[in-house]
Amino acid sequence: MTIDIQKVRVEEVEALQKISIETFGDTFGADNSSEDLDQYYQKAYNFKQLTSEIINGASYFFFAKQADQLLGYLKVNIDEAQSEKMGSDTLEVERIYVRQQFKRRGVGSRLMQQALEVAQENHKRKVWLGVWEHNEAAKKFYQTQGFNQVGEHVFQLGNDLQRDLIMLKDI
Repeated sequence: MTIDIQKVRVEEVEALQKISIETFGDTFGADNSSEDLDQYYQKAYNFKQLTSEIINGASYFFFAKQADQLLGYLKVNIDEAQSEKMGSDTLEVERIYVRQQFKRRGVGSRLMQQALEVAQENHKRKVWLGVWEHNEAAKKFYQTQGFNQVGEHVFQLGNDLQRDLIMLKDI
């Protein structure tokens, strides 16, 4: 499978919003209330919020595509855009979201490769991410990518406070 990686442009915010809601819902919908999910979507995936993140010079979005088909996307943050203060030598992988029908086809690995390239281009020595403690598939994937748990933090989904594991990889 040939996977093309393309930087997300502001004009593509609607496609970004759609895939964000689709992939988040597919991954977490069965384990969370529709009220909490809707509240999160309205906060995290509204046009204004996504547009401000796309134009932020310390955040990077990339679509994974095959031909014109959207497979998934990546969001990484450096410097002040990181959701935790992890130091100036780190890059945060905030989101690797892959559409359900394309999971286990190398899309996540290709997006992680892109994240590592962005880290190297920005002279970062470490990459970190937060993963929901109950997302076993994602935790296993990150472990195979060389990440180890170093801590935890709270992730608020609507009114529900959840525990994310913080995982780190030296590069």
